Amino acid sequence: MKIVRYPERKDWKSLLERPHIDVSELNGVVKSILEDVRENGDDAVWRYEMKFDGVSLDALSVTEQEIDNAVKVVDAGLKEAIELAHSNIEKFHMAQQMSENRVETSPGVCCWQKGVAIQKVGLYIPGGTAPLFSTVLMLATPAKIAGCEEIVLCTPPDKNGNVNPAILVAAKTAGVNKIYKIGGVQAIGAMAYGTETVPKVYKIFGPGNRFVMAAKQHVSLSDVAIDMPAGPSEVCVIADESSNAEFVAADLLSQAEHGADSQVLLISTSEAMAEQVSMEIERQLELLPRRDIAVQSLENSLCIVAHDSSEAMDISNTYAPEHLVIATEDYEQLAEKVINAGSVFLGKYACESAGDYASGTNHTLPTHGYAMAYNGVNLDSYIRKITFQHITPEGVMSIGRAVELMAENEHLDAHKNAMTVRMRNIENK
Repeated sequence: MKIVRYPERKDWKSLLERPHIDVSELNGVVKSILEDVRENGDDAVWRYEMKFDGVSLDALSVTEQEIDNAVKVVDAGLKEAIELAHSNIEKFHMAQQMSENRVETSPGVCCWQKGVAIQKVGLYIPGGTAPLFSTVLMLATPAKIAGCEEIVLCTPPDKNGNVNPAILVAAKTAGVNKIYKIGGVQAIGAMAYGTETVPKVYKIFGPGNRFVMAAKQHVSLSDVAIDMPAGPSEVCVIADESSNAEFVAADLLSQAEHGADSQVLLISTSEAMAEQVSMEIERQLELLPRRDIAVQSLENSLCIVAHDSSEAMDISNTYAPEHLVIATEDYEQLAEKVINAGSVFLGKYACESAGDYASGTNHTLPTHGYAMAYNGVNLDSYIRKITFQHITPEGVMSIGRAVELMAENEHLDAHKNAMTVRMRNIENK
């Protein structure tokens, strides 16, 4: 990992650039597949499953028998872990439920908002080199709490036409039973447009490769909402002389192994710690089965040595990381200075992996600097806030003249008249 010592503020932007993601060359392919799925439904999906996942399927839907079989083959310890994670995720998201507060803004004018679940949501779960059964819990649990009527899950099958058993166990645990053996762009198209088998949804959630991300962005232009724009996974760790170099290196590598285009950033207020972490990374790398992927990721990564913790936080906020680990002695003080981050992990024992799996927070987070404007998936992601108002005759008279004047000065006479006729009616009684 390259170490950069005390860079000037003017150089931060260039130092903190992510690997460039150019999806322009993908767009033609992605649009072609999506249009095919829109026009030809299941037939197109069958063909692309054979082409891209290399499998000839008997059916797109996962059966109850397949789910029951998965429950039997998944190790009991893993099932217990999935249940523990689900319980914690459920507790955290249950606490986000909104109470209905009615406000009298003027005498006789009562306003409030009501949370209404999105009726139909689609969840995309990658199933390739890393079958993300944890993401099933992260996406389906708040959807169930929100009260979404229809939860559709798409995930690619293996060469034998089977879905990873842990994905099916996680889906069963979270209460999802509409599961389809569809991967990639064709899965996004099936959920966005609907096919003979797959219901059309109103919002699509979930991570994926560049093709999936490009497909989500394309369908979001006119057909369906998506959770957020996203890029490769990333972590920023802030360390000082008190940090544990072994822990810090492990946190950095936990993200580096995600993919060759992932990025990790260490910001240290101690040169000695930066050197220790660098050596520790080399030691731990040799033990990783996904070493080659992590090595490629580390080529996109660096360590910045900062003058002090205040500067370290400024650099982090400029970067706006998906995951931020504050592994310093003064983590409580630094936590108050966090402005841009997806999810924050405080203290030496709060590893990023805890949030990825079982602490309860959601691991579907904004990447690639989008944490400056987006938050991660939460209960509100599945809910629309609808505003209501009730106005009595007293309320009409308390705000009526203001409404008339404002409408008149915007030259919207019909708007003015809608209030005028009511005021006249009340005055004539």
